[in-house]
Amino acid sequence: MGNIIGRLPGTDESITESVMTGSHIDSVLNGGKFDGPLGVLGALEAVRTIQENGIKLKRSIEVISFTDEEGARFSAGFTGSKGMCGLFGRHHLDEMVDQDGITYSQAFLQAGLNPDNYENAKREPGSIKAFVEIHIEQGKVLENGDLSVGIGTGIAGPMWLEVIIRGESGHAGTTPMQLRRDSGLAAAELMLQVEQIAIVYQGVGTVGRIHFEPGGANIIPESASFMIDFRHTDSGKRELMKTEIELALRKICEKRSLQYNLTVNMDIPPVLCSNTIVDVMEDACQDLGFKPFRIVSGAGHDAIIMSNITDVGMIFVRSKDGISHNPKEWSSKEDIADGVNLLMQTIIRLASE
Repeated sequence: MGNIIGRLPGTDESITESVMTGSHIDSVLNGGKFDGPLGVLGALEAVRTIQENGIKLKRSIEVISFTDEEGARFSAGFTGSKGMCGLFGRHHLDEMVDQDGITYSQAFLQAGLNPDNYENAKREPGSIKAFVEIHIEQGKVLENGDLSVGIGTGIAGPMWLEVIIRGESGHAGTTPMQLRRDSGLAAAELMLQVEQIAIVYQGVGTVGRIHFEPGGANIIPESASFMIDFRHTDSGKRELMKTEIELALRKICEKRSLQYNLTVNMDIPPVLCSNTIVDVMEDACQDLGFKPFRIVSGAGHDAIIMSNITDVGMIFVRSKDGISHNPKEWSSKEDIADGVNLLMQTIIRLASE
């Protein structure tokens, strides 16, 4: 699957469950340098420090860099972690295409990978004791609390809906407003509905990519295609958000005499972090002199997928101004050091059992 994995063997060969830590190094369009790479480089630094100080641990430790967490090219992320959890199928390789019409399978071959071997990435439940991921917060909670690190207790589940609305193109100057079948205006209406639905259910909803055809400034859009990203930490409320969005789409298209197609491109349920790992992190915070502050993440992470086969834990590092998915993304060396020290102490405790 293109995952890159390093392993530090434990002292007790009879223990087969490893402790895994890491994240991803791919980014979004116009992204920053901390979202993902912090979790890979931080994991490397923590394990190197364990090794350099001659600390011997019973369990093996694995450091991983997952493939394509963000889904920027194929609009369906978590590729590497899905492969590790047995959630990536042949249909993903053959049916998913990028904007240039290249399939995921072709992209694998171009990257020097054999798509036929994707099942070899799978790990069985019981092979990994815990997966711990350190990540920037991507919000302002820690900054507002003047805290360098936080302990993750849950991760909101993202759902991506791909919407295509089809109408009729026409001359922008000669077609009366009441006679138009304008897919662009329908898309605009739905985008405003997504905002209101997110507010009502106290979740989040975003349309960050939209495309009109034919795409001329003086042509009524014949089709509008866009992606809706919405998230919630409560599965029930997230499902209600989806129902409301579908209802709004149908009503808007009926009113404007349009056709539409809606496809679920991603559906990752919300996840709670392991109480055991949270307790371990709180003990480590006390020893390090940090306030053990609990925080919920609205962003998706590989940990949300890894929860299918093992217990997961998250450590969050303060983000300057809460900015993320932006070149201004920033976390200080001091805050990162605090986060990686907490990661290292957590790994030591988990791998000593």
